[in-house]
Amino acid sequence: MVKVRRAESPETLRLCFPVMNQLRPHLDEPSFLRRVRDQADEGYRLAFTEVRGKATAVAGYRVQNMLFQKETGRMLYVDDLVTDEAQRSKGHGRALLDWLVEEARREGCDALELDSGVQRVGAHRFYLSQGMHIASYHFRLPLRSAAPRVLFAASAGRAKA
Repeated sequence: MVKVRRAESPETLRLCFPVMNQLRPHLDEPSFLRRVRDQADEGYRLAFTEVRGKATAVAGYRVQNMLFQKETGRMLYVDDLVTDEAQRSKGHGRALLDWLVEEARREGCDALELDSGVQRVGAHRFYLSQGMHIASYHFRLPLRSAAPRVLFAASAGRAKA
């Protein structure tokens, strides 16, 4: 049985970094630790699975209130969810997602939600196999970086918002 625990100490946060870095390669360890501490002030938490002293899957999440949530307005939003490449299809991601669902229930949430990059086809198959469904599109307007990538170039010029 795969066990899940919260990463709260500097040691457990460092343990999570190599796996999180597979999902967020733009971060080095010092910036990861700093940003996790900063985001913790906003309710961000980390949970992970481990085998023989190494993290095998990591999730960053927060509980937040949203008007579009039906009953209480509460949801558990998963910012980051990644399984170590060498540990995929061994039950670590499933155990972590199951734990997140239970955490959402403990927190009185109406739903668990996440966004996933369009390129992560394998992750999408996993989420769909776990009973999740595609509920919306996520749009982005970069304010400090290069222009957004156009996915539907043929229709981009004709589309009106």
